[in-house]
Amino acid sequence: MNTKTGLLVRREFQGYLQTPIAMFLLVIFSVLSVALTFYIGNFFEREIADLRPFFQFHPWIYLFLVPAVGMRLWSEEYRSGSAELLLTLPVTTAQVVLAKFLAGWLLLGCALLMTVPMWISVNILGDPDNGVILTGYVSSWLVSGTFLAISSSVSASTQNQVVAFIVSAVLCFMLLMAGWPLVLEPVALLAPQWLIDGIARLSVLVHFSSMARGVLDGRDVLYFTALMFLGLIMTWASVEMKKAS
Repeated sequence: MNTKTGLLVRREFQGYLQTPIAMFLLVIFSVLSVALTFYIGNFFEREIADLRPFFQFHPWIYLFLVPAVGMRLWSEEYRSGSAELLLTLPVTTAQVVLAKFLAGWLLLGCALLMTVPMWISVNILGDPDNGVILTGYVSSWLVSGTFLAISSSVSASTQNQVVAFIVSAVLCFMLLMAGWPLVLEPVALLAPQWLIDGIARLSVLVHFSSMARGVLDGRDVLYFTALMFLGLIMTWASVEMKKAS
């Protein structure tokens, strides 16, 4: 990452801190993740020193919080007219797209760091496998980055933040549910088995669950990286099309 991109990341991140979005994200994510862990995940009742009940709810929390962050990445710039000014700076479109994404992803990383007291608590209560917990944090951050890249691509295609939020949430939900019978059973009526298996492997939950259990498979990392790259490429293409129009 060069100096120009780094400056843009700092500018975008400071922009988040000047809006209620940052505080909303940090507080809501911390409260929801901890509350779901104790009241639905039965953290104490399990009597097992791990954070699996904590991580299992993260994709579902991201389903609503990440589109709320991503919807303003480009839609707000287009609505206010600042996108034209931003793109006239001596930087490339790719640098701006990457900087906006990294700033949002950094904010999501800060939300994750707010939950470190849970990690400390489970070490006080027992003797957990901290390597598994660390992998869980990495997998959670990768899921948030994947959803953010998708939300960025949707935001770049519309000036309406509400539309960007709804479409992003629907697309993320479809990725979550790809391996569930709700999606696979209708497809099975028309598609061959190899296509059904392929759709099932697209599920975010399949790859996330594997890593959250402490299994660091390169294929899972590649899956999340590829989706993020695809989302950023689509964002770049949308921005370039709007510049040309």
